[in-house]
Amino acid sequence: MAAARSNARGAVTRTRILSAAVACLTEGGIDEVRIARVAERAGTSTASVHYHYATRESLLAAAIEQSFEVAGDVRTTTKYGAGSARERLRRKIEASLPLDAHRRREWELWVELWLRAVREPELRETSAKVYRQLHRALRELIEEGAEEGEFAVADADAAADRVLAAIDGYGLRALLDDPAVPPEHALERVWSHVEETLGS
Repeated sequence: MAAARSNARGAVTRTRILSAAVACLTEGGIDEVRIARVAERAGTSTASVHYHYATRESLLAAAIEQSFEVAGDVRTTTKYGAGSARERLRRKIEASLPLDAHRRREWELWVELWLRAVREPELRETSAKVYRQLHRALRELIEEGAEEGEFAVADADAAADRVLAAIDGYGLRALLDDPAVPPEHALERVWSHVEETLGS
C-alpha cells in the first residue's frame, strides 16, 4: 500500500514537472526549458526534476512531444471532422498551416525544433517521432480516400511524403511573410500539389 502511494505521488510529481516544462516551452521557446526554472514553476526541487528526467534534453524532448498533444495539433490527428476523405484532408491541411496567431506560434516552436535537432542529436529522435505521426495521419487518410475511389494513388506512403513536404515548404514561407506566398494563398498552393499528387 505504501509503495502504491509512493508511486502515485511520483506520477503526480512527474506530471506536474512535465506541465511546467510545457508551459515554459510555450511561453518562451526551447531556451526557457531549464531545470531550475521548471523546478520553480512545478513547486519542486531540481533534484526531483533530475530524478524524473535524467537530463535537460530528455525533459525537453518530453515537453516538445507533449506540447503538440496538448495543443491538439491536427497534423497528428488521423480523423478530422466529418465528410469525405478529400474534405477532411483539405481541412487538415488548412489547420496545419500558420494561418492564425495560434498556429503561427506552433510553427515557431516546430521551426525551433528543426534547428535544434540539427545541432543537438538528442532531439533528432523527437523530431523524427513527430514526423512519423504526421506522415501516418496523412497516409491513413489518403489510403481511406483511395479505397473510396476519391484519390487515384498507388503509393500512399510516397503521396503522404509529398503532401507533407508541400505543407512544410509553403508553411515556412507563409511563416516568414514571404510576399510570394502570403498566408491567404498558402492553402491553395499546397492544395494544388495535393490534387496533382492524388489525382483528385
